[in-house]
Amino acid sequence: MEITLRSVFENALYLLALLNPASKIMFLASCRPAPGQNRNFELSWKSTAAALLILILLAAAGQFLLGRIFRVELYSLQITGGLVVFMIGWTAIGKGRFVQRQQKSQQDGLTELSLVPLATPLIAGPGMIAAVIAGSVADGLLPTCASLTLALLINFLLMVCAGSINKFLVKTHLLGPLIRVTGLIIAVVAMQMMITGIRTCLKL
Repeated sequence: MEITLRSVFENALYLLALLNPASKIMFLASCRPAPGQNRNFELSWKSTAAALLILILLAAAGQFLLGRIFRVELYSLQITGGLVVFMIGWTAIGKGRFVQRQQKSQQDGLTELSLVPLATPLIAGPGMIAAVIAGSVADGLLPTCASLTLALLINFLLMVCAGSINKFLVKTHLLGPLIRVTGLIIAVVAMQMMITGIRTCLKL
């Protein structure tokens, strides 16, 4: 049981790196007009719930959809998803940002904003999709869903505190360095994902 719990926790940390909470904090902090505490909480839980549903469905049926419907091998998704995530990390390292400043008004609807772009692609992005499908194949659906839920819960708590975290980072001049360090971690994780996909491809 200890090994199982440890595996779930380790996989949750891996998924959390792919989730990149810093990008969600920046997105919520850059919304204009700035969301209040209640609006921020609503955006956070709606986007998290939608992303969790999407990712669980893909973890359960993703391999079937890829292989039987779209005729795509899992390693292709790993390589492509890793490349997309790597570009995000590389941009963060070079430019010090993950996303463009969000100018969309909240009058357009919190539900719409929580689904696009928060739920997808910021949370349920290509890297996360590739990771949960690969995880369900390697470790099983239930452990993957447990790790996914834990990672999304941590990400949700950070999103709820996005305003306070952003103010602290700006005040202490830690925002820029944190983004670049996080970008480096994301780029390394993405590179490993691509290497894994390439190795699988070469073994066939």
